[in-house]
Amino acid sequence: MGILWGVPAGFRSGFAAVIGRPNVGKSTLVNRMLGRKVTIVSDKPNTTRTPIRGVLNRDDAQLVLVDTPGLHKPRTLLGRRLNEAAEVASDGVDVVCLLVDGRAGIGTGDRRLLAQLPTDAVVVVNKIDGLAPDRVLGQLGAAGELGGGDDRREYFAVSARTGRGVEELVDHLVGRMPEGPAYFPPEQGSDVPEAVWVAELVREQLLDRVRDELPHSIATRVTEWEGPVIRCEILVERDSQKGIVIGRGGEVLRDVGTAVRSQLSPGVYLDLHVKVERDWQRRAAALDRLGY
Repeated sequence: MGILWGVPAGFRSGFAAVIGRPNVGKSTLVNRMLGRKVTIVSDKPNTTRTPIRGVLNRDDAQLVLVDTPGLHKPRTLLGRRLNEAAEVASDGVDVVCLLVDGRAGIGTGDRRLLAQLPTDAVVVVNKIDGLAPDRVLGQLGAAGELGGGDDRREYFAVSARTGRGVEELVDHLVGRMPEGPAYFPPEQGSDVPEAVWVAELVREQLLDRVRDELPHSIATRVTEWEGPVIRCEILVERDSQKGIVIGRGGEVLRDVGTAVRSQLSPGVYLDLHVKVERDWQRRAAALDRLGY
């Protein structure tokens, strides 16, 4: 990276990583800051499995936002790899943003994370929509106590869902970027390959339709793409899960295919197949093959 794409003098560019515990709204916030969808969103923990970089272009700046997997106590090899991916993605960026859930309150996990971050990290209290003003102030105060009085940190209250406070956060992050060249050409919105994006859209729709432990057992990958035909493989860990993903009479797969095609170019044919790969979350070879 580091190629100059015809930018003016004084141009600012750099990377800001958004980290936090699962389900605090990292992907929703990244999409909101960019003004478009570059990462899938679900109410299931650990929806984001690999770091995703979305590009915000302005006349005077380019801000690259890094969405990361939620940091958690892992129970499988996949969980350990997700934590490692999040930690690596936040190394070497210009700004780290710790996102916390304003409704759930500041937890032990948030305190532990902040203790590991640079002293100039940005702390963002999310999900303030519906909270009374005094509650928002209370959460900001609690977030401030996380920093132990370190006045190098900045604190923001936002609603990634409604956009409240997000513009101010973006302006601050842009102002924190050093002067330098653009890292991505202006027409590139993210670093996600198109085949990976289609597989992620399939997984997003499945996550919206399944419950209990099944979301963690689903992986998706595009295995063929020839002309308008895209073949996507859906992996589960047990035979009983295969039937749930297919649905009665194939209903679930039909609904998923329809929803995904509506987000793709007209004329695309999506061929979905479900395959059992036992305990793939716990096997290094399977995780390597899936890119985790």
